[in-house]
Amino acid sequence: MANPVPTLFRIPELKSKILFTLLILLIYRIGANIVAPGVDTATLQEMTGQLFEGTALGIYDMFVGGGLSRATVFALGIMPYISASIMFQLLAAVFPTVEKMQKEGEEGRKKLTQWTRYTTVALSAAQAYGYAFFLQGIPGAVPNPGLGFIFTLVLTLTTGAVFVMWLGEQITEHGIGNGMSLLIFFSIIESFPAGVGMTIEQVTQGLLSPVALVVLVLMMLVVIAGTVAVTMAARQVPVQIPRKVMGRGRVREGQKSHVPLRVNAAGVMPIIFAQSIIIVPGTLATFSTVGWLSAVAGFFEYNTVPYYVAFTLLIIFFTYFYTAIIFNPVDLAENLKKQGAFIPGVKPGARTAEYIDRTLSRILFPGSIFLAMIAIIPFLILDAFGVPFLGGVLGGTGLLIVVGVALNTVQQAQQHLLLRRYDGFMKKGRVKVRGRQRYI
Repeated sequence: MANPVPTLFRIPELKSKILFTLLILLIYRIGANIVAPGVDTATLQEMTGQLFEGTALGIYDMFVGGGLSRATVFALGIMPYISASIMFQLLAAVFPTVEKMQKEGEEGRKKLTQWTRYTTVALSAAQAYGYAFFLQGIPGAVPNPGLGFIFTLVLTLTTGAVFVMWLGEQITEHGIGNGMSLLIFFSIIESFPAGVGMTIEQVTQGLLSPVALVVLVLMMLVVIAGTVAVTMAARQVPVQIPRKVMGRGRVREGQKSHVPLRVNAAGVMPIIFAQSIIIVPGTLATFSTVGWLSAVAGFFEYNTVPYYVAFTLLIIFFTYFYTAIIFNPVDLAENLKKQGAFIPGVKPGARTAEYIDRTLSRILFPGSIFLAMIAIIPFLILDAFGVPFLGGVLGGTGLLIVVGVALNTVQQAQQHLLLRRYDGFMKKGRVKVRGRQRYI
């Protein structure tokens, strides 16, 4: 099989999208290594293992590429923007005003996007304020604590979060792939070299047995294979296109086709959304001294049964929720009706939409369960064999996100190639003119 990489760069439009995406990601990674003013990183790094590894803060730190543990200007990452997006998607089901904006087309979406940006600023400021108090509580981490440090850090981190939000939007609009997902993707894989180095060190020191190492490698292979399987799996809904007379003796022959309904149409977004929600109690308890917050965080402590149950339920919920946002059965049914196509045994129009919605709901449930299993079971296996925390990308959730985002990005690149190669394909069709088959 020929190498597809040169083909990608032979198409000017796709080449510009890829180079633009790489440039934005380079800017993001540079900013993620610039330390915020007023923080003693040496002291903070000494406390990193105790405060971050195996905790909710450690998971958050994985999503922002270690920016939280290093107190960089991009310490909050893209997470405030994701939280704001989830908030408005949920509000649409409660408040008719938000739902109306979603259905108003381009103008409504622009207004909703603007509201999401304002909410991102508010959430970033609140998180930065809590993070400032958290840093001041670490002995020696802040040489000059006080209102000046808090104001400076809140301003710096809020500005950084807004800039990261803008970078993600630019990738989505002008680059290739989903901007939010790619920023998280590159944040996670940054820990891969450190994770591999730590694994080698654990093996050489005898802290990681050969059996545990084999289990770790097998777990990674299973997660990769499972992610590819659940991402590519689809239910083929048969579609019949009837024979049609097009005028002047031209006839379009009847065709049989299918509509693929993916078992996991939402990709890895349910994992990202669920992870961003499940870490909220622990993060708030860390940044606050309120007693009831600590009690809630203790109940949903990382690597406990309530944590895994809540995580599974959130994945199932966001699988249905995000699929409902990106996939509309009514629009698909209307498009089939306009083309004269129909599903055998199902009436066109509303009945077709109901059939597609019912079929999709049935296949999404096992897909969401499987998605939750390949996100949670690796942690249980690693804990059972005593494998320590070895970096985000080597864990189930991190590896799942990395593989899923990579697959989705490759699929988008393939779609660009197909559109380029088969431009005008829909303008061609087989017709029969006076007993002869011709192409128009």
